[in-house]
Amino acid sequence: MKKLPRTLPQTLDFLCRNGLEHHLGNLQRGLEKESLRVDADGKLAQTPHPYALGSALTHPSITTDYSEALLEFVTPVHTDVNALLDELFSIHHFTYQHLQQEKLWVNSMPCLVEGEDHIPIARYGASNIAQMKEAYRRGLRLRYGSLMQTIAGIHFNFSMPEAFWGEFLNTNDRAVIQQQKSVRYFALIRNFHRYSWLGCYLFGASPAVCRSFLRGREHMLDDFDPVSFYAPYATSLRLSGLGYHSGAQADIEIDYNSVEDFVASLRRAIQTPHAEYKKFGVKADGGYRQLNAALLQIENEFYSVIRPKRVTDSGESPCHALQQRGVQYVEVRSVDLNPFAPTGVEAECVRFLDMLLLYCLFSDSPAVHRDEWACAVENRQRVVMNGRRRGLKLCRHSAPPTRQPTLVEDANKLLHGMQPLAELLDQVAGQNDYRASLQAQLDKVKEPSLTPSAKILAQMSAQKLSFYEFAMGMAEQHEAMFKQTPLAAQTHDRMRAAARRSHQLQAQIEARDELSFDDFLADYFQRQRQV
Repeated sequence: MKKLPRTLPQTLDFLCRNGLEHHLGNLQRGLEKESLRVDADGKLAQTPHPYALGSALTHPSITTDYSEALLEFVTPVHTDVNALLDELFSIHHFTYQHLQQEKLWVNSMPCLVEGEDHIPIARYGASNIAQMKEAYRRGLRLRYGSLMQTIAGIHFNFSMPEAFWGEFLNTNDRAVIQQQKSVRYFALIRNFHRYSWLGCYLFGASPAVCRSFLRGREHMLDDFDPVSFYAPYATSLRLSGLGYHSGAQADIEIDYNSVEDFVASLRRAIQTPHAEYKKFGVKADGGYRQLNAALLQIENEFYSVIRPKRVTDSGESPCHALQQRGVQYVEVRSVDLNPFAPTGVEAECVRFLDMLLLYCLFSDSPAVHRDEWACAVENRQRVVMNGRRRGLKLCRHSAPPTRQPTLVEDANKLLHGMQPLAELLDQVAGQNDYRASLQAQLDKVKEPSLTPSAKILAQMSAQKLSFYEFAMGMAEQHEAMFKQTPLAAQTHDRMRAAARRSHQLQAQIEARDELSFDDFLADYFQRQRQV
């Protein structure tokens, strides 16, 4: 295996000298987009998952997350950005044909939620795997409350094409390729944690919330109007302590320095009992209140802005898959819904994520230690709450307090560092889209009013709209567009067939179950402990 480059300039030079730059034209991308179903008044839908959309358990593209009302749209993998977004558009389009008087909420933060008892947990049928998914969600409700689980976002799945790795590493040895892929993807993950604040600034789109979301909770937000709170310089309240936050999880130390250390630290959390969760009990009245009383019930409970991922086999845990077959792709989880986009995300954002993740993959990425980790978390929190404040300082663990950089300084340094990437990506594709996306981000750094968070507050102020009125107005615009535009017959037929197949597959899974749920669950966790 050749000596591999360590810095971004060295890597780009290596790719071009060895004729490998064409792989940048085949980046593997997928999107998972969450949206709440709401009724005509904007209240959280209390209706079951629409049957016409298929089985939430088995449909490949339309499922649910925590709540029966929280839809999740999943695209297949695409190598073309426009095809990826067209696929997401088609899923929305088909869905809107079956929502009747309901619509999709366009913001990451929910609004008219009447309380914990009015947030229905997702249902998946009678099979053991369905019962496990529902018991897991009951555990989430006990541990964190249901309201937090109604927050929606965009998950961006990313990987290099498989053919790239053998050529880049100059080997056909599958074991070496698997091991080195994991090393490189964990390097990407470490760097992403270092720089995730930048995406929060550029694409954060949740600077305000409805008062109903914070009913009975302490907070430090300002009054925007009688029914809305906001933070004047916030970018993403979704990623603040008001959004996905857990005191228990704050004490979990996950090691991102290797796949082995990551799996070991995550498994410790799954096997470590938590005193408060033990008080809830695991079973009551013959049913499961949670899967177990550990710090984490399963791996997916751990909240993180990015995850290493591997497609799992039936009944296999994510940790087992990672340990046995290595990292396959990464999942970025820090992107807010863009309320101005009908599908919640635009091509400019996808292309920026391409560049940011390639920058993280191809740049040097030393091991992360406690002080630097704390600094990365602090930077993200500073930016989500005060990212548009002029002169905002960032934390740099290796610099004295008097030498801490400003957001503008570090953002410009990072973005200008991506310029060669943008040029090479455009050269490979024969276009100018990446340079245009990069310039748009530089403009946002220079002028914070161009960020989505600022645009939301500006529109609310100019039109004297509450957060609810702003969000409902955008939701109604998108609803009208999807419902008034005919869906292509071929797309409709394809998606109807997928829905039918998903119901058939759910029935087959239920018919195959032989174990009781108690035995199924005991067997599942026993297999996880054996590896």
